[in-house]
Amino acid sequence: MAGFSPEWLALREPADHAARNPQLLAAVGAFFAAKPSLSVLDLGCGAGANLRGSYAVLPERQHWTLVDHDADLLAVARERLVGWADEAREQGEELVLAKDGKTITVDTRQVDLDKDLDWVLGWRPDLVTAAALFDLTSKRWIERFVAALASQKLPLYTVLTYDGRENWKPAHRSDARMLAAFKHHQHLDKGFGPAAGPEACDIMAEAFRKSGFAVSTADSAWLLDEGHRDLRDALARGITDAVRETGQVEPAAIAAWLEARQAAASARIGHQDLWARPV
Repeated sequence: MAGFSPEWLALREPADHAARNPQLLAAVGAFFAAKPSLSVLDLGCGAGANLRGSYAVLPERQHWTLVDHDADLLAVARERLVGWADEAREQGEELVLAKDGKTITVDTRQVDLDKDLDWVLGWRPDLVTAAALFDLTSKRWIERFVAALASQKLPLYTVLTYDGRENWKPAHRSDARMLAAFKHHQHLDKGFGPAAGPEACDIMAEAFRKSGFAVSTADSAWLLDEGHRDLRDALARGITDAVRETGQVEPAAIAAWLEARQAAASARIGHQDLWARPV
């Protein structure tokens, strides 16, 4: 699976938290409101941003298992969670955090989600969650994942799955060509087979519905204005790097698009959140 730098994850985290759909998050919280404690499995956890974005609506006692293929990112996650918490201490291999009146224990595991998915889901958490993950996985992997959750009646809350919508302002003559080439790149193998890319959320929702789950989806687009210039710049550079790899747009057009995007007034980048639960 392709990796992401701690710097990129830190840059995007405020935009991710702002974009997360509040109604869907509240629905997840309401579903677990009667439980005094909750065990959560966070897939592809990166630097731990999903925990920081979700914890507030969940029960007072939470146990999170953070899973990622990248051992360095797991170390960064632990470090950032310690800095974020009101109080933190180590208890064996676990972190015990206090935050806003909640007690959160955290365990980190280095796992290959392509090879070890069934083993990980065998831990039987109360909730499976992920952020900005499933557009990297393949249709076949998603269907296998949903089947595994359905067999154990495990709910899933996932946020910020890229859905292919982009609206940069002002418009540029190469926007359509750049987006088409970028979407082509999004379908390349990211470690799970040919990636589902922008279709991932729809594929997952359909698979859950066929399995008899109740499914809710909601918009969680990034709204990037002048206050997000560094993120917009990094995003534009990442898009141009991906487009160059496809060879579908000539270098001069890529360079002109990048220059225009670095001076853009705003950008709306489409994402979807999904909440699926057994009925």
